[in-house]
Amino acid sequence: MMKMGLSAAARRKVLGGLSDRRLAIELVIASFVVLMEELSLIRWLPGQVRVLAYYPNLVLLATFLGLGIGCLLAWRASWAPTWPLLTLATVALAGALGGVVFTQEGVSEHLFLLYHDLPRGAPVVEGVWPPILLFFVLTTVVFVPLGQLVAERLDEFKRRGWPLRGYTWDLTGSLLGVLAFAALGVAGTFPLVWFLAFLVPAALLVPRSPRWWIGYAAASVATLALVQVVDTAERYSPYYALSVVEGRSETGFEIRANGALHQIALPLDGTATGPYAQRAFSGYTLPYELLDRPPGRVLVLGAGTGNDVAVALTMGAEHVDAVEIDPVILELGREVHPSRPYDSPRVNVVNTDARAFLNATDERYDVVVLGTLDSMTRLSAMSSVRLDNFVYTSDGLRAISRRLSDRGVLVMYFMVETDYIDQRLAGMAAEACGEIPIAEKEHYKLFSRIYMCGPGFAHVDGEARRAGVDDYLTEVRRQVELPSDDWPYLYLERRGIGAFYLWLALAFAVVAVAGVAAASPVMRRGLRGRGAVDGPMFWFGAGFLLIETRAVTEMNLLWSATWLTSAVVFASILATVLAATLLAARWPVPYPWATLGVGLGLLATWAVPTAALLQVDATVRLLFSVAFVGGPVFFASLCFVAVFRGRADSSIAFGWNLLGAVAGGLLELGAMAVGFKALHLVALLAYLLAFLAWRRRKAPQPASG
Repeated sequence: MMKMGLSAAARRKVLGGLSDRRLAIELVIASFVVLMEELSLIRWLPGQVRVLAYYPNLVLLATFLGLGIGCLLAWRASWAPTWPLLTLATVALAGALGGVVFTQEGVSEHLFLLYHDLPRGAPVVEGVWPPILLFFVLTTVVFVPLGQLVAERLDEFKRRGWPLRGYTWDLTGSLLGVLAFAALGVAGTFPLVWFLAFLVPAALLVPRSPRWWIGYAAASVATLALVQVVDTAERYSPYYALSVVEGRSETGFEIRANGALHQIALPLDGTATGPYAQRAFSGYTLPYELLDRPPGRVLVLGAGTGNDVAVALTMGAEHVDAVEIDPVILELGREVHPSRPYDSPRVNVVNTDARAFLNATDERYDVVVLGTLDSMTRLSAMSSVRLDNFVYTSDGLRAISRRLSDRGVLVMYFMVETDYIDQRLAGMAAEACGEIPIAEKEHYKLFSRIYMCGPGFAHVDGEARRAGVDDYLTEVRRQVELPSDDWPYLYLERRGIGAFYLWLALAFAVVAVAGVAAASPVMRRGLRGRGAVDGPMFWFGAGFLLIETRAVTEMNLLWSATWLTSAVVFASILATVLAATLLAARWPVPYPWATLGVGLGLLATWAVPTAALLQVDATVRLLFSVAFVGGPVFFASLCFVAVFRGRADSSIAFGWNLLGAVAGGLLELGAMAVGFKALHLVALLAYLLAFLAWRRRKAPQPASG
């Protein structure tokens, strides 16, 4: 068993005395703990310190960097005793900063929604980048001890002549961590359970000494107590920490997600008496009043707690399909909505992603409503800029238009704060319907725009709106770029990486370079150009992270943008890597052939338009998905194995690999400039650079003198 705090020589002796089985168990546990803590922090931290959601890859990048530094510190002074204290410090700081209002452009834009649960007297700090950078550094440090634990066991396997066997157990622990966290998500567990899930198995790595056990137990109990104390959510969905607050009688119930105002469940069955609910009701019903006939079949995308469904029922809909991605928000709608829309026999509730529903159904609808999907977050210049939203894209709205009946209409409610978003939404509606949309620009409490188009509104200047659509779209496209499935950034004013993200990426890069340079003299010399840089391992890390993240994004488009899809894709990737490693252990594949496989796989996935596959049979889509995810990942794994097995120092090799993964995470920001598909070519370039670096290392050096 690992002896936390022992000298390097003592740790080598302890690990050297372990049986192969025991060594494997400890490596699996260490890797499992890494994944469980990483996923727990990814979900928990943004719910406490709201601005961390502005950089959703923060914990992922910090994990890679921390593990990489830990690998470089293998067999140096042990950081293991600090890990429970560092975890405790992270939780404590998050709890303390959870009551601070961090604002970028002024106080008012955040107090209304993002910090809706904080009192008016909460402290206000100008600037959102300091907490983001602070938690990047702190999270990096948290994973350094775990990187040491993993690296020393991998090194021991290599010393015994089985480097790939150690890598296999490392992957097994990671896969178990992904599956376990997915299971906890299905069960609707709270953060206390997530933290327990990695603190308990980590105790198996603590030495059998009363002093160490007492210290570890005290830090763990304090961590769990703090997590429980700062957690104010009533329920956890796969996406949010949710709470319900009863408002004034006229406004029904407020639904808070991660502390921010997310929805207000209003009485929208004609019984509202207060001015707030009446104003909202007048906006909700306006599209139905413009129709020249009662609505028949209605589809609501983003049904939430049921406001749009209640309105459709009140206006005489014969049947309503209510589509909502969050199962717990649906439950809250059934429980607290004043109009009880989900109790109606005319309503069919579907818990899935909007695009997934559109891909699967052949139904035609008289009214399709987009129920302010994601619009409630547009209160900041950076809010949701990294959201992969495949509803508010030209492709998404065209998919909706194909589901309209001969007299069907499309209705979008949205909270618009800037002109370019207004132009984009109206322009996409014009593309989808082939006519200039009717736009109602009044503030109705929950939305400030209503966009309406479709043959059902032909009696409202339909001929003129259809005749002028080409000139209208020409003018719109001259001023703004319309989002697509390849570039789905509704909130990004123009293509490119904004200054906020560029400066943060630069800061992260500086932290990464400084961290690895401080941890390893070998890498410090390499970074200075005075020593060997393990180019293949570095570029493997960068390329693989790009492959992994693009696979998740495009599979979300093909199947659904749900947590379950992401969990399945991540698990499939790890399983594919594990299979490739086991295969290579028995039948090694030459590195050049593996590189050729990666190249062909990435070119194929780049060349095939993902959106086109939405129209094909599910079996074809499934086969493509297997090839899309499995092909490049499989051959990329063979590349890694072919090179890694020949490295004399596995810790240094892993250090360069994980530093490359951080670089890949920063390169992913390039999607804001070039779109998602182009990142396949960036990943291909990374593997070509790895191959060239490999050839350079293998080339004979000229004799000196």
